Amino acid sequence: MKKIIDQKRYDTDTAQEVGYYSFSLIGDFHFFKETLYRKKTGEFFLHGRGGPASRYAETTGQNEWRGGEKIIPVSYEAAQAWAEKHLTGYAYEAIFGEVAEDDGHEQIGCTVTAAAAAMLRRMSSTRGQTTGEVVEALVREAYEAEK
Repeated sequence: MKKIIDQKRYDTDTAQEVGYYSFSLIGDFHFFKETLYRKKTGEFFLHGRGGPASRYAETTGQNEWRGGEKIIPVSYEAAQAWAEKHLTGYAYEAIFGEVAEDDGHEQIGCTVTAAAAAMLRRMSSTRGQTTGEVVEALVREAYEAEK
């Protein structure tokens, strides 16, 4: 399915499927399936489809419904919350990275250009640090420079 929302294209054929959740069986009026996708830009969206008594139902007249489908753009945080609720821990960490038990770190998400991502990976390799450690050092340097 392809949909343009707020001048952005969402296409299930070109985005990467990262996980799904389904309820009931196909043919059941309450059936639905939600699939989480990640675009090449790093943005997430849900593609949902379901029966006439599901959250994806479409009206065809007064008190008449049929199955339908919908694309819903979601923020990084909303994608994390959806995955946390519907996927296994292994699947979650495959998408969002390993989650520490509780070491005072916080995971954040951002989108950068491919060139910036390549530079970050090179810096990480050269310095022998994780990408998170490199980013933290750069943020600290920039913060101190602003003082």
